[in-house]
Amino acid sequence: MSGMAGPVCGDVLGVKVSAITMDDAIAALERWIKEDAREYVCVTGVHGVMECRRDPLLRRIHNEAGMVTPDGVPLVYFLRLAGKNRTERVYGPDLMREMTAISGRAGYRQFYYGGDVGVAEKLKDILVKSVPGLQVVGTFCPPFRELTPAEDGAVVDMINAARPHIVWIGLSTPKQERWMAAHLGRIDAPVMIGVGAAFDFLAGTKRQAPKWMRRHALEWLFRLCSEPRRLWRRYAYIVPGFAFLAAGELLRGALRSPRFAREERSREYH
Repeated sequence: MSGMAGPVCGDVLGVKVSAITMDDAIAALERWIKEDAREYVCVTGVHGVMECRRDPLLRRIHNEAGMVTPDGVPLVYFLRLAGKNRTERVYGPDLMREMTAISGRAGYRQFYYGGDVGVAEKLKDILVKSVPGLQVVGTFCPPFRELTPAEDGAVVDMINAARPHIVWIGLSTPKQERWMAAHLGRIDAPVMIGVGAAFDFLAGTKRQAPKWMRRHALEWLFRLCSEPRRLWRRYAYIVPGFAFLAAGELLRGALRSPRFAREERSREYH
């Protein structure tokens, strides 16, 4: 980490989530690029927060990130109810689209790490054709196993030789967050951003939920229907679990508030 101040955060069940808008996120990324910082960004929804509750190391990785964007609508609702009224959803695929368009104009170089075989290359082809001036200086699809130290060193050398400004990481949570934390200080790029399924969505290899579902916090249902065998266990746990814990945390916060305390004292006197 560079030690520079990051965006304002709110506490979501022990995870410091940035209370930001898309414009705030873009401004932070551009500042880090211009200052040649070394930062990583976690794009986190309910799944990421619940994984952090079970894994203290993953929670520390999130809390040490330069920015943790509120990728899911439930996180936005939570932060607004907790007083962070300016918070907007900063959804991974939308962040990648926005920053890619800016990169074409500003000359920021991209590297795509992750995805299934061929997805990163397809993503590169599509975005280079659709975004004038976009420079994608490399792609790499890692195997579905842990790399040996020698293999990992070769990947680091390859990325650094390409000199990207942004390394986009298209792995799943928590794999991508662990990868970014393990490579902070080894990757020379100013910014690493873990965007998960954004590679598939932007490359067209997976369907995105309709906008109305994304707007009403129902993207999890669309994804569950699309990949039930892979995702049913995850959503059977995280959706009700987060709702229960978040409601309890917000209630405790309300009971601790100065306004509640004043009203209680007023009732006692009357």
